[in-house]
Formats: sequence, structure tokens, C-alpha cells
Amino acid sequence: MDLEDDTTVLTTLKSFNSFISRSENPQRLSEPSAGSGNLQSQYKRSLELLEAAERVQSKNRYLQLDQEKKQMELSHKRARFELEKAASDSARDLEVQKIEDLERERQRLEEQNNILEMRLERHNLQGDYDPVKTRVLHFKMNPTAAAKQERQQEVDTLRDEVAHLRELVRSLQGGGAAVHSQDDSSIHAASLNLRKQMESSELRNQRLKEVFQKKIQEFRTVCYVLTGYQMDITTENQYRLTSVYAEHMDDSLLFKKGSNGSMQLMETEFSKTLGEMVALHLHHQKSIPAFLSAVTLDLFSRQTTI
Repeated sequence: MDLEDDTTVLTTLKSFNSFISRSENPQRLSEPSAGSGNLQSQYKRSLELLEAAERVQSKNRYLQLDQEKKQMELSHKRARFELEKAASDSARDLEVQKIEDLERERQRLEEQNNILEMRLERHNLQGDYDPVKTRVLHFKMNPTAAAKQERQQEVDTLRDEVAHLRELVRSLQGGGAAVHSQDDSSIHAASLNLRKQMESSELRNQRLKEVFQKKIQEFRTVCYVLTGYQMDITTENQYRLTSVYAEHMDDSLLFKKGSNGSMQLMETEFSKTLGEMVALHLHHQKSIPAFLSAVTLDLFSRQTTI
């Protein structure tokens, strides 16, 4: 039974109750009846129960509608939360993907940098240098210069002998055919001998140059491996030392040789960062080897702790 049916029944009962009340008034005046009073009480009780039922049912419907409204609001909030969560997860995934891409790019650039540094170090070990920053000085009395001087002396001697032989040939040509035929073989033999001597001298000179270059490169490599420093002569009486553990290519130390043979540290961008070591080992202890060892240990510790 719905609300409209309850209302109809309630209206009917009210009308019936009014009719009973009007019809019972004359009887009460003439002959009171206990049964009619009970009937009226029952109808009133029924009416009250129906009204209470109507109120309860109306309240239940209100509560049901309110519950449905709250359920819809909760569903709406849940849907919005799921949507925001999905959007947040999507943004987080994009951010994580971007971070991973940047990390891969950083690793690739770091590998390329390491490869370039290894190539540069290998070229340095092979004796290559930057002509803009490094000036190579040659000793006046080195094996190559001595070999060139010896070769030049041999060439001058051979030229003198050739000139002498030419004079001899001209004199023989003027002295007669017999003498010419007799000395022709000796002139030819002398020419072959001179040619062999020249070839031998050139070959010996080339070998001396190769041996000298090989020994110089071997000496530079041994110094680099044993001391940890590559030494280059920049200008006269100035020497640049670059550590094998240097963090940058320009991190180098520059020393200048004085007139009395002493070595003095020149100021560079790298030496400015070594104030404590300079004060302790150079100014106080006056020891360049101790200073270079301290710099090597410091650079080595930086690379091993990274």
C-alpha cells in the first residue's frame, strides 16, 4: 500500500468517525451504550495508528531519498578521486619516463667524455701535444743534431772527393787514350764506392733519428708512468707538469728555472686552489717532490671517492 492509498483510507476513516459521532449523540441522550464508546475508541486508535504509520512511512521515504542522495554524492566523489588518481599516475609516469631519459642521456655523454679523455691521454703518451699551448725545444747537442753534423761532414768529404775525381778525369782525358782506358775502371769503382758510402751514411743517419725518437718517447712514457706527471717545455726555462689524475685538461703546474738552477712555482688557475699545500711543502718545508706527491695523492683521492 502506497502513500496515496493510506491517505484515502485515512480520509474515509475520518469521515466515518464523524458520522458515528453525530449518530451516537441522540442515543447518548436517550440510552447510553458502552459498546458504541468502545467502537469509537477503536476507530480513533486506528486513526492514530494510521497517522503514525503515515509519518513513519514519510520519514522512511525522506531517509531513503537522503540516503540515495548521499550515495550519489559518494559515487561522484569516488569517480572524481579515481579520475584525479589516474591523472596523477599518468603525470608521474611521464615524469619518471623523462627522468629515465635524462639519466640515459647523462650516462651516454659521460661515456663519450671518458672515451675522449682516454684518447687524449693515449695521444699524450704517444708524444702528441697542442702546439698552441706547448712549445717544443730541442737541445743543441742531441743525438739527432750530432748525426746531422756527421752526415754533413761526410757529404762535404764526398763532394771534395768527387771534385778531385772530376779533375782527375779531365786530366786523364787530356793525357791520351791509353791512360784513359787504364783509369776508367778505377774511376767507376771510386764512384760506386762513393755512392755506397753516401747511402750508408744516409741509412745510418735515419736509424739514429729513429732510435733517438724512440728513446725520447720511451723516456717520456717512463717519466709519466713513474712520477704521474707529464712534463712539457713551454718556453725557455719554463716547464709544465700535468698530473695523470688531473680532473681537467687545464689543471697543470708551471715551474720556472732560475739563473742559479732553482725551480720556482708560477701562478696558474690550478695552483691557486692549492694554497695550503704550497704554504706547507714549498714555503715551510721547501720540498718540491713532497709538494708534487701531496698533489698526486689529493687528486687520486678525489677520483677514488667519486
